[in-house]
Amino acid sequence: MKTHNLALIPGDGIGVDVTDAAMAVVQAAARVHGFAIRSQSFPWSCNHYLQTGAMMPADGIETLRGFDAIFLGAVGWPDTVPDSVSLHGLLLPIRKAFNQYANIRPHRLLPGVEGPLKATAFDILCIRENTEGEYSGAGGRVHQGRENEVAVETSVFTRAGVERILRFAFDQAMTRRRHVTSVTKSNAQKFTMVFWDEMTRRVAADYPDVIVSHMHIDAMAARMVMAPASLDVIVASNLFGDILTDLGAAIQGGLGFAASANICPDGSGPSMFEPVHGSAPDIAGRNIANPVAAIWSAAMMLDHLGEQAAAQSVMAAVEATTARGIGAIPGRQSTDEITAAILAALEE
Repeated sequence: MKTHNLALIPGDGIGVDVTDAAMAVVQAAARVHGFAIRSQSFPWSCNHYLQTGAMMPADGIETLRGFDAIFLGAVGWPDTVPDSVSLHGLLLPIRKAFNQYANIRPHRLLPGVEGPLKATAFDILCIRENTEGEYSGAGGRVHQGRENEVAVETSVFTRAGVERILRFAFDQAMTRRRHVTSVTKSNAQKFTMVFWDEMTRRVAADYPDVIVSHMHIDAMAARMVMAPASLDVIVASNLFGDILTDLGAAIQGGLGFAASANICPDGSGPSMFEPVHGSAPDIAGRNIANPVAAIWSAAMMLDHLGEQAAAQSVMAAVEATTARGIGAIPGRQSTDEITAAILAALEE
């Protein structure tokens, strides 16, 4: 029997609840489809930072390297640890260390879910560059606390980094409706974003069957609201992709439905899967967090691990559950109730 080794980082707040829910579904899918899941949980979180002074141990990356995949619940507790500390202490180092340069976020309405738009049918796949760009971490502050203080943040765009994320997006489009929209702001950012546009045209030449559109970030924000059905694959830089995918989550019904994958395409390190709703401190520990985003992320993980049938079964169970109104409306059912319904649908 094939066994997949998973590293679990439940993290903070509702991350613990939704990770438990997702892993219950993953274990059930493994039983149904004849493979095994071996998992190890790590307590790396803001609480860990308060106790040790670090979000994860110095050997954390090497510890994770031996796993087939990483599942992350949520990170952040801004009342006690600044987001800039928690993000740069755990999430970003993992993405960069394992070359998880492709962030994938699907946006569509699940059955029974009503989004805020009139649109009832759209299927958008956002591909976000995940390791450089605006989140490269290059910069610094000089004369801190003085009147002449200077803060500099440098965006870093490499030819290799831009080309590989564009090719990843075009490859995804070839499996879908063959339309890529590349998002920049090249009318204002005449170096990095013009460079991105040039690279898009060069890569597009190798994909003659794919329709290519170029759009500025502000126009894309409007398009996602006004005509989401016109979009197929969106590819954007780290910052622009981050913003657009929160908008994507909003139009698909809320952050409780927002799944994601941080992919290391060449398999040189483990990929990481996570819901994108954050730790939601205001509802932590109340058994009311929607686990659908985490379970959807777990389905993406199963697909990445080569368990396509199990992944399809999990998504079918999620869709059957939301179609019945369970998990489709925030606050209507508890975390445990939604998870139990999905497990029941999976067993069926």
